[in-house]
Amino acid sequence: MSSHHESILREPLVTGENITYSRVTEEILVPVENKPNKAWWIGFIVSVLGAGLWVFAVSWTFWFGIGEWGLNKTVGWAWDITGFVWWVGIGHAGTLISAVLLLFRQNWRNSINRSAEAMTIFAVICAATYIISHMGRPWLFTWALPLPNQFGSLWVNFNSPLVWDVFAISTYFSVSLVFWYTGLLPDIATIRDRAKGTRRRVYSILSFGWNGSVKTWQRFELVSLILAGVSTPLVLSVHTIVSMDFATSVIPGWHTTIFPPYFVAGAIFSGFAMVQTLLLVTRKVMNFENYITMFHIESMNKIIIVTGSIVGVAYLTELFIAWYSGVEYEQYAFLNRVSGPYAWAYWIMMTCNVISPQLFWFKKIRTSIAISWILSIVVNIGMWFERFVIIVTSLHRDYLTSSWVMFYPTWVDVAIFIGSIGVFFTLFLLFLRFLPAIAMAEVKLLLKSSSDQAKQKLIREKAVDQVHAEYYLESLEKYDSVSPKVAEFQKV
Repeated sequence: MSSHHESILREPLVTGENITYSRVTEEILVPVENKPNKAWWIGFIVSVLGAGLWVFAVSWTFWFGIGEWGLNKTVGWAWDITGFVWWVGIGHAGTLISAVLLLFRQNWRNSINRSAEAMTIFAVICAATYIISHMGRPWLFTWALPLPNQFGSLWVNFNSPLVWDVFAISTYFSVSLVFWYTGLLPDIATIRDRAKGTRRRVYSILSFGWNGSVKTWQRFELVSLILAGVSTPLVLSVHTIVSMDFATSVIPGWHTTIFPPYFVAGAIFSGFAMVQTLLLVTRKVMNFENYITMFHIESMNKIIIVTGSIVGVAYLTELFIAWYSGVEYEQYAFLNRVSGPYAWAYWIMMTCNVISPQLFWFKKIRTSIAISWILSIVVNIGMWFERFVIIVTSLHRDYLTSSWVMFYPTWVDVAIFIGSIGVFFTLFLLFLRFLPAIAMAEVKLLLKSSSDQAKQKLIREKAVDQVHAEYYLESLEKYDSVSPKVAEFQKV
């Protein structure tokens, strides 16, 4: 819970005047309790069209087989596994924001954790669809589970990292889903109490009998901490195991021990970029400027700088180790990435993932809504190309020159990827329509300690040092949710 003795020097996490518990509820539930606006309908229609494209492309794949993809005798993995790893990476920020920042008592997570958790659930669903599609016979997906099948005592190969993938991602999805839904319970109960008729009955079922008693809140906080403790190792384990799909092979460019930390950093990097992409639009369209402030945006941009720099160091380390190893096959694999037929993809990756995040060192860029949104998209484009470079350039030229071949995606490859984005945004927009995008109960914890009006009250009551009070008032103009007129009034 929030401390009631927060320093006046800290930036407010909730801005605006006359923010009460009732007003928080009213403003956050506007999209849930009222008819959706035009922006939501435009986004939803476009997303549904994309999801329809996905259904068509996947159905085509199931009917004609994965020979409809651009795969060939050398490149057996391409757009499918690229999309899978990309979506799993995007799902990482939700658990990081929810679990790790909760354990470290970072209150700035309270306004963004709900959307980030929902993003995790939907991203993992999109990732799983790639695996099922790639099986060729998706109705036999249960064979990947540690269960005896109809042929007798035939079990999965527990030495295979592909089986570890099933365990890791299913565990990650299950825990993330429980964590997300547990956090929703008090807010669903609030919607239930305000609803009537059928809506009330539906939300009553979904709230699992939440009554708001002290005992209920104690159990809620205890379960949240336990789930956060369980989820934290998953942030490291899931993408570490995904990286082992590649690292345990003998393919030049894959057989490297740097992959686990490198993949984890890249996953957090792309995940925070996607959170930024979604929240900046949600903040504007749904008028959540008082709750998702410039402090939240700037904090996420700082994490993007750090993780982007780690990824950049990993790229340089790969090049150095390839040279230092003295293994001609490893050296050629990286030379081929840099200057071969797919060099254009490599340099797009380097530009988007290494150079573009460094622009956030400049405060004007880091605090610009428009530039932050554009760069967040650029980062995710770069991270998709990173996975494409790792997978395709390592496969299309192997030990035998007679089997060298180029990979060219077909319309089915492209349609499934674009369609998966449509599926993701369809699910996310439905989430915004029927459930609160911001955790109301957690934001209310900040009103008495971390809100602008709470700090203004301390200043008026002269309960803080005068120097600190003057510093805070002089800093008001850098909070984008505080209009210049209001800032001037508060200074006076």
